[in-house]
Amino acid sequence: MDDKQVPSLAQIHVAASHLRSVSVPVTPVLTNALLNKLTGRNIFLKCENLQITGSTKLRGALNAVLNAMKIEPSLKGFVTFSSGNHGIAVAYASLLVKRPSVIVVCNDTAQHKIDAIKQYGGEVVVCDVGPLSRIAMCLQISKERDYYMIPTADHLDVVAGQGSVAVELLEQAPNLDAILVPVSSGSLISGIALYAKHINPKIRIYACVPEGKMLDKCLIEGKRLWPEPPQFLETKCEACRSQQCGMLTFPIMCSLIEKHVFTVSDQIMIDAARFAFEHLKLVTEMSAGLSLGALLSQYQQLDA
Repeated sequence: MDDKQVPSLAQIHVAASHLRSVSVPVTPVLTNALLNKLTGRNIFLKCENLQITGSTKLRGALNAVLNAMKIEPSLKGFVTFSSGNHGIAVAYASLLVKRPSVIVVCNDTAQHKIDAIKQYGGEVVVCDVGPLSRIAMCLQISKERDYYMIPTADHLDVVAGQGSVAVELLEQAPNLDAILVPVSSGSLISGIALYAKHINPKIRIYACVPEGKMLDKCLIEGKRLWPEPPQFLETKCEACRSQQCGMLTFPIMCSLIEKHVFTVSDQIMIDAARFAFEHLKLVTEMSAGLSLGALLSQYQQLDA
């Protein structure tokens, strides 16, 4: 891992300050007696589903937008590609700085996420299903309109913004042994690992992924073993269906997170989301079911 290619601790603190400056709330941490009993552990749940746009993606998107505007106040607008949550976050952040945004989505994107993008003023452009299709469309729009592009993971400010989760979490629950994180392209787990491992080098950071991700093999080998071209996974977890992790994030993950990966089936995710609703009174996406499902079904592996 090249230290020049990753956010510094100071940049993560700046990102956390950015969020406070525009009144982004500190999301709560919940505990549950039944969950602790079932797992034999003290579990702390960071409720990013209660964030303004409904997901942790706001942190990275907003930090990237605010930093870009500091550097170039005359920016014309912003563009990104997304399965939904990152696009909603970029649209919201663009609205705050009074700039237009274009969000490229695949034609199978959930309608409620498209509606949310539009409600925050984002222009939605639909492309064919596939990672390469949406990136190509995004690059084209960026060039044609001279809009600043904010990718979902491969951007220093996005990763730094996601690291603000760990800034809050380790203040709310300072004595953690491990953190389990759902993983798609890897910006969230990279930002969390960069901050948490600096504060406590002994803390373990685990990735939780859908079936077919191949992340365990890639981490063990320290190589990008994913097939080309990039593809989406066959999973109901629409927020974490990218098979490959980012070019920026993967080296961070290789250096800082555990090689053991929690692989979670769709059914376990569904059961975990039901548990969250019934016992925690939380409405969550399937991506939250990755980490909660891993805890409920594979908690013994934390002792391995």
